[in-house]
Amino acid sequence: MEPSTEYELLSVVDDSDTVIEQRTRGEIHRLGLRHRAVHVLIFDPSSRIYLQKRSNNKDINPGLWDSSAAGHVDAGETYDQCVIRELREELGIRLEKLPRMLFKLAPMLSTGMEFCQVYRLEHSGPFDVNSEEIADGCWYTKAQINDWIENGSGLTETFCVIWRALQCAESA
Repeated sequence: MEPSTEYELLSVVDDSDTVIEQRTRGEIHRLGLRHRAVHVLIFDPSSRIYLQKRSNNKDINPGLWDSSAAGHVDAGETYDQCVIRELREELGIRLEKLPRMLFKLAPMLSTGMEFCQVYRLEHSGPFDVNSEEIADGCWYTKAQINDWIENGSGLTETFCVIWRALQCAESA
């Protein structure tokens, strides 16, 4: 398990995403309680998406490919505050304004019971990758991601759910 994540304090939320209590990250995950997370999809000018390969030290989905940046919303923090923090911590991106919010997913087993607020950022790098959290990062085309989801594994379930929701939103 990652250092300190067992005691990281997060908000537990009800089915309408209202905070009802605070518990440690470890408790929330062990008990399958609803909580909050952000995911950022970073696209370059060629419409390729940057994915991160999660560090093998991560307690959840180690070594799998995931959204460009992602993380839990800390207790007392808003989604918007979290997205700014996660981009800075994971990729060294310091933003002047919020990235565009795309959609919010309701909690489900495949997302670890997280309300996932998903953002889109246009950025072409370079990134200052946090090697404690990210093992690798790479740009992929939409076709490559679609093939990857259809034909194999190696991606987090949460990213697959987010990607499908993005495809639906873009085709609507």
